[in-house]
Amino acid sequence: MSPAIFQHLTSWYQQKSPQQQLWLFLAFAAFIILTGLGLRDPWPADEPRFALIAKEMVESGQWFFPRRAGEYYPDKPPIFMWSIALFYQLTGSLKLAFLLPSALAALFTLFLVVDLAARLWTPRIGLTAGWLLLFSLQFTLQAKTAQIDAMVCCFITAGCYGLLRFMLYDGLWRWYYLAWFAMGLGVITKGVGFLPALMLLPFIWYRFAGQATTAIKPAAGNSWRWLLGPVLMLLAIGSWFFPMLVQVAQSQDPLLLQYRDNILWKQTITRYADAWHHIKPFWYYLIEVIPLFWLPLSLALPWLLPHWRQAVKQNDGRVILPLCWIVLVLIFFAASPGKRGVYILPALPMLAFIAAPYAEALLQRQSFNRWLWGLVALLSVLFSVLGLAGILDLKAVTRLADKFEVTPWFFLLTLGFIGIALLSLTRRNKTWLSWPLFLSVFWLLYSTWGYRMLADVKTPKQIYQAMQKVLPADTELVLVDFAEQFVLFSPYPVTHFGFHSAITAQIGAAYRWQAFHPKAVVLTKKHLLDGQCFDPAKAVHLGFAHRVDWVLLTQQARLADCPTANTKLHDFHYPSAPVAIRP
Repeated sequence: MSPAIFQHLTSWYQQKSPQQQLWLFLAFAAFIILTGLGLRDPWPADEPRFALIAKEMVESGQWFFPRRAGEYYPDKPPIFMWSIALFYQLTGSLKLAFLLPSALAALFTLFLVVDLAARLWTPRIGLTAGWLLLFSLQFTLQAKTAQIDAMVCCFITAGCYGLLRFMLYDGLWRWYYLAWFAMGLGVITKGVGFLPALMLLPFIWYRFAGQATTAIKPAAGNSWRWLLGPVLMLLAIGSWFFPMLVQVAQSQDPLLLQYRDNILWKQTITRYADAWHHIKPFWYYLIEVIPLFWLPLSLALPWLLPHWRQAVKQNDGRVILPLCWIVLVLIFFAASPGKRGVYILPALPMLAFIAAPYAEALLQRQSFNRWLWGLVALLSVLFSVLGLAGILDLKAVTRLADKFEVTPWFFLLTLGFIGIALLSLTRRNKTWLSWPLFLSVFWLLYSTWGYRMLADVKTPKQIYQAMQKVLPADTELVLVDFAEQFVLFSPYPVTHFGFHSAITAQIGAAYRWQAFHPKAVVLTKKHLLDGQCFDPAKAVHLGFAHRVDWVLLTQQARLADCPTANTKLHDFHYPSAPVAIRP
């Protein structure tokens, strides 16, 4: 493809009407995000858990209280799992269903950002905001991942859309109320759905302390109308919350009581204020997440800051409110000791929104173009070197591949060579095009070739294939210290003793269970065997999966005594209805 073709396509696109450009943009976004749909299984982290819960909802007919392998799952509200279950019931394919909610949520998020920027600025700037967001690394990564974050990002963006449209565009109360209702849905998707409400803090200052720009229409109204918004949010939350409380109270099931207390307190206030995992320092997002995962917007920040400073001086609420809100969101998540990179994803759409008005001026800066072109050059050379080093079997690189159990050398080499070719095509004209072109190629290769390459690494299929060679079909499987994918792909009915039970107690409970079930075998990690309940020498080695050596404990591996055999744990069961496994 020559530079002349790039120029022709650009001219053709610019000649279209704004509405046609919007449809072309959404079609391209759908192409990038939906490519690979149905080509892979759920992968850790999180995806097998949500897919298993949704699958169990459809199979059992019990949708209200999420369960994973028979045990209630209190870590998250059920909306995301419901959405997967709905698509699973409609399509009959878990491979299609588990990725659809994130993909559709991402496409709707793109539409909201484009529409809002088009209304507050121009249709051209609106589309620019959409392109910036689509080619931001973290956004598209989450759009192609079955984690909750893409969906909660959609609800939070809808909340920001409603508030900004109400505050700055037309002052219609219906947008204010829709914003709060979206926040309520966000809360029962993942607790942080209320975050758009933080935008009211800079709005109070903007409306009463600042001088609003004449191009902006500050909202006005009676105080009772403002209070109705939080009421609507509570109604949205209550649509799930109150039926849950009523059903728990009526059942008096101790496991449901535990579910209620866990999801109300431990997974909200305790998880935020006194997190027990993913502990990171205060500066984690600024140093380790934003510079990489918010590319290319993170690279553009030094050039964007002067424009934002000028907009603040001019009291432009279109920049002031989203910019202050992004800062508040980062402070909110940084204040909690528990941090994951995906937590700050909801701030990214608003960052693209306030970057879009200055993108055209930014792309005319040779310094920024050189940095962006250099970034693609660095990645292309790095991938090419790693690919060649792996093909030539250089020790330093192959040891890294052994650690991650994958050999991506030809994939990396191909990606690197394509990147170098794109650099040569864009080096003289519109060098900034190197980034969207390179990232498009990356997502398309990753969603096809990459999916196939990682299939065996990301699932325990090989472990179960090895089991099926030595065990009959009527075997009962007992799992100890495992992840959800070992239930999702199991060809045998599964028994376990709680995902969060102590490991020694699980081993003792498995020993006791096996004594009363002659067809039961235990699947666990080799390093957990200490010679107390099972003989490590008689364990059947099945292979490595997820960087762990897995072993099978048959009746022959049982020792005469087990100190923890009398441990009382609740047993949970899941019938055999696995995703298809073929040797």
